[in-house]
Amino acid sequence: MKYILVTGGVISGVGKGIIASSIGTILKSCGLRVTAIKIDPYINIDAGTFSPYEHGEVFVLNDGGEVDLDLGNYERFLDINLYKDNNITTGKIYQQVINRERRGDYLGKTVQVVPHITDAIQEWVLNQAKVPVDSDQKEPQICVIELGGTIGDIEGMPFIEAFRQFQFKAKRENFCNIHVSLVPQPSATGEQKTKPTQNSVRALRGLGLSPDLIVCRSAKPIEMAVKQKISMFCHVEPEQVIFVHDVSSTYRVPILLQEQGIIKYFKQRLSIPIDDQPSTLLFKWKRMADRYERLLKTCSIALVGKYTKLSDCYTSVFKALEHSALAINHKLNLMYIDSADLEPSMKAEDPVKYHKAWEELCKAEGILVPGGFGLRGTEGKIQAITWARERKIPFLGICLGMQLAVVEFARNILKMTDANSTEFDPNTNNPVVIDMPEHHPGDMGGTMRLGRRKTVFKTSDSVIKKLYDNYEFVEERHRHRYEVNPELVHQFEEKGLKFVGQDNEGQRMEIIELEGHPYFVGVQFHPEFCSRPMKPSPPYLGFMLAASGKLNSYVQNGCKLSPRKNSYSEHSDESSSDS
Repeated sequence: MKYILVTGGVISGVGKGIIASSIGTILKSCGLRVTAIKIDPYINIDAGTFSPYEHGEVFVLNDGGEVDLDLGNYERFLDINLYKDNNITTGKIYQQVINRERRGDYLGKTVQVVPHITDAIQEWVLNQAKVPVDSDQKEPQICVIELGGTIGDIEGMPFIEAFRQFQFKAKRENFCNIHVSLVPQPSATGEQKTKPTQNSVRALRGLGLSPDLIVCRSAKPIEMAVKQKISMFCHVEPEQVIFVHDVSSTYRVPILLQEQGIIKYFKQRLSIPIDDQPSTLLFKWKRMADRYERLLKTCSIALVGKYTKLSDCYTSVFKALEHSALAINHKLNLMYIDSADLEPSMKAEDPVKYHKAWEELCKAEGILVPGGFGLRGTEGKIQAITWARERKIPFLGICLGMQLAVVEFARNILKMTDANSTEFDPNTNNPVVIDMPEHHPGDMGGTMRLGRRKTVFKTSDSVIKKLYDNYEFVEERHRHRYEVNPELVHQFEEKGLKFVGQDNEGQRMEIIELEGHPYFVGVQFHPEFCSRPMKPSPPYLGFMLAASGKLNSYVQNGCKLSPRKNSYSEHSDESSSDS
């Protein structure tokens, strides 16, 4: 087993997750089996109770793990399925050590950060690195480990010490440290500054780890003189300094790394028996990145949510839309609209904000309402759903978005004027969305209906079923506490809102479709978590096809993209204007 530790310096959010994912992609393209571990030094057991404004979206895994969004990057880049134990937190480590102490496992010894916490970290990494994550269920050969935060953070110190020890246990030929740093360029001088990177590397060495590669992030391409300066002052060879400047898409990052000889370096440094050149997989990535930059046609989508001030809150939704847009040769124009700005109360409070939000919604070729929690902004989402339904604009509702579509339909079509979810109005006379008692045990963390679950199609005449290649059932990831009231289903279906997908028992409604509408779909699950760059999620693909006016021809073609409209085919190097 080879271990690659990715650390960060100067600032958080410097791009460690994309760098780690890209390194994994490059090594996988060389025929190696790769897994990934993300370490988050916060004391929370998992990411499930965070506000999205804290660390971005909560990503859900097949086993129900609620984890950091970087694990979503790993899954998308490497096309693997990770587990909740691939996300290590300080809370998990301390919980494990304290439980052992309570059982008497330490035989009366004083339990300390060193060696007990550091030993637990190393043991966790060793065990989890061996867990198969590919479909072939073979043990991985490479484990990429990302340490969250920045060097010098007090909460990250136990992990740094653990890896200082770990590098000797694993042996030099099996352990490599990549340090990601920022090279700022102040506008006052326009000069790229290396001092922050020098200080960061010095701090890292002072803690017992020496970087094998220094990956320098910058807004613009870094000059050769800067590379030589970093090489000299950070005590590494010039070829050990890698540049990654801001690029048009993250698909370009693996290509940037490969062009700077990273495969050859890993082959020598870790004694890996691989060719110097990557396989077909990386060439597909290059074609995809080239094609992304040449797209001419644009499709405008309105994302109506409550966490729109930070795009990381909807990372997986954005990526799923991007994957689907790329598959049909369109560039995605995603407009983030705060749902509260669409509400009538905002018209009196801030007319400019209100009219601007509605102006953007009117320009949208498709409207998406994602998942969420809490009352704020729900009436604005319902306003957007009404607009999409009445004007036959393609609509996709995810989790809460589906539930609110049911509420909207009940109010405006079934004339249940006070219809609501018990999440927002526990005393409503028409509870069309109700809670699931088994998922309200009292504690908040890890108690929702989580992870991969089966959805069975109840009819063959369903657009979504056709998009899923006419499978009888699908398995997608869930994260919710509330569900559509099954006692009212027949009233909705009489008026044309069909529940075409349900759980095994037929009690939980999973997919809705509206008759007579180009594409009005809601899903209780989160299909974005399983979307991949070269395998877009079917509900999102159908949504983008409908928004671009191509859904009918796609369905008539047997739900197959023609070679000229498939971004990933061997013969698709023409510009999108030809398609």
